[in-house]
Amino acid sequence: MTALILISLLFLFLFAGVPIAVSLGLASILTMLLFGDQTILSSSQKFFHTMHVYPLLAVPFFILAGTFMTTGGVARRMVDFANALVGHYRGGLAMAALLASAFFAAVSGSAPATVVAVGSVMIVGMVKSGYTKGFAAGVICNAGTLGILIPPSLVMVVYGAITESSIGRLFIAGILPGIVLTIAMMITIVVIARKQDLPRQERASFKVLIKAFRDASWGLMLIVIILGGIYAGIFTPTEAAAVSAVYAFFIATFIYKDIGLNDVPAVLIEAGKITVMLMFIIANASMFAFLLTTEQIPQAASELIVGLGLPVWGFLIVLNLLLLAAGNFMEPTSVILILTPIVFPIAMEMGIDPIHLGVLMVVNMQIGLVTPPVGLNLFVTAGVARLTLEDTIRAALPWLLVLLGVLMLITFVPWISLVIPTVLLG
Repeated sequence: MTALILISLLFLFLFAGVPIAVSLGLASILTMLLFGDQTILSSSQKFFHTMHVYPLLAVPFFILAGTFMTTGGVARRMVDFANALVGHYRGGLAMAALLASAFFAAVSGSAPATVVAVGSVMIVGMVKSGYTKGFAAGVICNAGTLGILIPPSLVMVVYGAITESSIGRLFIAGILPGIVLTIAMMITIVVIARKQDLPRQERASFKVLIKAFRDASWGLMLIVIILGGIYAGIFTPTEAAAVSAVYAFFIATFIYKDIGLNDVPAVLIEAGKITVMLMFIIANASMFAFLLTTEQIPQAASELIVGLGLPVWGFLIVLNLLLLAAGNFMEPTSVILILTPIVFPIAMEMGIDPIHLGVLMVVNMQIGLVTPPVGLNLFVTAGVARLTLEDTIRAALPWLLVLLGVLMLITFVPWISLVIPTVLLG
């Protein structure tokens, strides 16, 4: 009965337009006070305990690194390098936008940041070169979702903290699925380019290619530092986040010199705003998940689903449908925080690898970023491209088939998620 009241209150607040973080907190506190055995003190302790979970310390550092990268000219240099690589193919500018998004995703860990950083450069360039604004917006909107799959991923950090899974393994597990999705979207661009006779640029000379790579190499080196450091055992993922923030500050301020020392306080404030917002969501969702666990909801759901006798493939289909539906109405971190305590015990009972489950959940959240009504990438892309939300949705939805196809592949071929962590880490 208490569980039903808790969930009912949550949806009541959400439909009333209350922000997701406040809805989670209010539903939890009201249920505790009116119908539960917990006190307001216990809820406060749970709220602040979440802030002291060590792996979550990676969140503010990765956000800070991404803010330095976004504010500086790292994205522009990556775009130039991607253009030099593939710009001479038909539809090459769209391929370059996709490739630049993959590069920037690997240093930012954020989907909206990827859309802003790459889209602000590439959408205008694509339109000037003869692409329709809708096509350019659709490419950037969907390519930006790579920001939560290719490491470092803030969503993976949160999942790892909740399930006590290795964040290093999760990061490495996202590499091959990210490559698969990038290739799938690249093939789609090639097909569309041939059908629509999209423009191509002049082939960059070897000298230009090397110069573009040299200019972008300082930013790309962050990928090597994070993954290489974790794999080599030099530092933990949380320590890698701190190193990435210091490195991003160093190259943006002293190497590229896109940011002066006078601009650093503004970057810190911007990163602080994003961190506070995200941590407030995490703390409230953690309190909600704590109440769910106290009321034995995950255990009851686990017993119910296992009792139905669903095969593993049947459970995975149901899980995908649940995650896709939730992703339509909530941002990725909230979905992970709310549903993971419920689905994780069931998945473990059915023998599903926790790393594969984490990647699967992240890919579902990618799709949620580009589906209405709460697809965050849609709103960000609409602002960057200066399109109406309706036009942005129409531009982004055709790419949904590509994302769904890759989701099915990753769902039923766990090898894609597990092969690299297994080879590198055993």
